[in-house]
Amino acid sequence: MVEEKIGVIIHFFTNVNVAAIKITAGELKVGDNIHIVGAHTDFKQRIDSMEIDRNPVQMVQAGDDVGIKVKERTREHDIVYKIPEE
Repeated sequence: MVEEKIGVIIHFFTNVNVAAIKITAGELKVGDNIHIVGAHTDFKQRIDSMEIDRNPVQMVQAGDDVGIKVKERTREHDIVYKIPEE
């Protein structure tokens, strides 16, 4: 089971713990599990909700910029991987 690189962090909003992610490949849906990795970042979490321009969305694909509430701090250039379903 190989994790698929799906995007990169382009901004982190500290006051609301939201990561802005540029989706670079594939698609991501609410309910998927992601793994965020960087020099000082390494955690996994389930996506409970996503927003584009403050509007809730259920799915995003390559080319989209999406906001996701995260449980830990992220940093610009951290890599976002999609964990395949078992």
